[in-house]
Amino acid sequence: MTLPLELQTSYLNSIDYPENLVPSGTATYRSKLISYKKHFDDAESDLCLVHGEDDVDDIFEIPMIDLETGDGKALDKRNIHSPSKLTQWLGVEFVVDPTDPNTQHVIARKRDPKCRFIYFYGQNSRDKLKTTRSSLTQILTYHQVMPVYMDFMLVFGAQSDAKDLRFSGFREQILLKTPPSGQSIPALGRSGRTFQLCYNLKGVQFKKQSNENIKLSEWSIRQTAVYHKFDVEYGTTLWIVTKGGEDILNRYKELTGANGRPEDRTFCDPASCFRSTLSTHLLLSHWSTEDWRWYIRWLEEVLDHESGMAVDGLRGEGYAHKEYKPYHIQDLQHWQDKANEAVMVLESNAEILKAIRKFYLDLVIRKDFPDALKSACEEDLAVFFSQLDEIINDFRMQIARAKLLVHIISDRKELVLQHLQGQAAERTEQLNRNLEREAIVMRIITIVTLLYLPATFVSTFFSTDVVKYQDQDETNADPNGSFSALALKRWLQVTLPLTALTLFGAWSTYQIYDTSSGTSTIVVRAKSTIYRLKSYGSTPHTRTPPQDQYDPHDTSICGSTWWYSRRPFKFVPDPLRWLRSSRSTLPLHGSSQTKNG
Repeated sequence: MTLPLELQTSYLNSIDYPENLVPSGTATYRSKLISYKKHFDDAESDLCLVHGEDDVDDIFEIPMIDLETGDGKALDKRNIHSPSKLTQWLGVEFVVDPTDPNTQHVIARKRDPKCRFIYFYGQNSRDKLKTTRSSLTQILTYHQVMPVYMDFMLVFGAQSDAKDLRFSGFREQILLKTPPSGQSIPALGRSGRTFQLCYNLKGVQFKKQSNENIKLSEWSIRQTAVYHKFDVEYGTTLWIVTKGGEDILNRYKELTGANGRPEDRTFCDPASCFRSTLSTHLLLSHWSTEDWRWYIRWLEEVLDHESGMAVDGLRGEGYAHKEYKPYHIQDLQHWQDKANEAVMVLESNAEILKAIRKFYLDLVIRKDFPDALKSACEEDLAVFFSQLDEIINDFRMQIARAKLLVHIISDRKELVLQHLQGQAAERTEQLNRNLEREAIVMRIITIVTLLYLPATFVSTFFSTDVVKYQDQDETNADPNGSFSALALKRWLQVTLPLTALTLFGAWSTYQIYDTSSGTSTIVVRAKSTIYRLKSYGSTPHTRTPPQDQYDPHDTSICGSTWWYSRRPFKFVPDPLRWLRSSRSTLPLHGSSQTKNG
């Protein structure tokens, strides 16, 4: 049978898909079609097999399943392994026009089956699809697939990491009234009164179990892009599914195989065809909800493994606890990103299922939707809506779990950060203790140095030729040595006052430059020191300076008691008081009680 001229022209230029599509109302615009083709051109080498770069003859494979074919077969399925076999399977031939040898006509030798399922797939979700661009565009052109499906297909192809995981959508196109020119081909089982829809769903799949560490187990979020077209007059159904791996293909084979339900593989009339499409939608919906419960449970177990000690581990001396490092914050952020990713995917799946439900709910109440189809499938639609509601409710429950997990991880991050700050404070406190011990040692060394410095200076001075108390002539020197009481007396007379003066000078300097005196100036501190010296001889009790000399900021004056009655040097302040001062170079830290956490 000869195809309409519009479809022939479109098929002959299939390599230009989607610019070559037969116009179908205002659903597509020329500029948008050009944009789709440009993106397709850019992604061709990653999305499809390329001659010269890939072994097309060995890799090429397109599984196809035809149900209720035009030649009377109930089931005809085959894996197409070459572009020529694909053209033969579609039943398309090129015939030269006898009146014009330069003109070719496209004819179809086969009627479209009642249901056709086409599966584009790669070896995995990050590999090229096992088809060439020419074969892909040939199928999409022959069935006049809506161009927006390219958006959903372009997330696949060769890639190191999953891309466009956040992309999600649902698109529809309904033409139930008079079809545009070139769309109605009764000989192929196409009335042109169709509705089309495409969407993507995401499922999670367990990849590898790790016995060494639970967080090394691997899970993968997989996408599937679905296109569906249904002819409301003839019941002709088309499914195109794009995915990495063959799991959806195998499920569809089970659904329509000998062990499947009879109503799912019956296509005797439009009502039974429409009924089977609902089962396929449910198959894909159930796939998208599987294993999410176990994936979120795995994330919860990983979180407990990574940060459980942050909550349950008691901190303090005598308790075993975990020492955290900055990379633990990074790990928790990684798992929080995973949980947020799960929330996003679950919400997008739920929204798509809601869109499917709304689409069919609005479809059957349209005035141009066949009444016979509506009445025959009314009960099936009610069951379909009910099962979709159950799946959506399951998604809501998993979303609530994932969101709670996100909040828990956020709290754990804050807790681990507090532990890191506490560990830094503990190290700082220990360092302060060490510095305090060193300061005490240095103070002792300073005091000892101050005590011996005057004596050392005097001894060194007396040993010079400036002062002589003994005969330095070795010929007349007493071999048993000699002693000079006058030399010792002079040494004591010089050394002791010099020692007292040195200690007094050190004490005065300390009082003047004492940092605990607040904002008082050096002059005020010096006056306070002089006033203390004047008050030493008055009384052994606490004294308050006169009002004109009183400084309210000088906390070192108030409450000071200077005892002198039991010391031989009445007017020299007690140097040991300076040594016993509670004002230390560094603050003292008492032992703190053990705290939990």
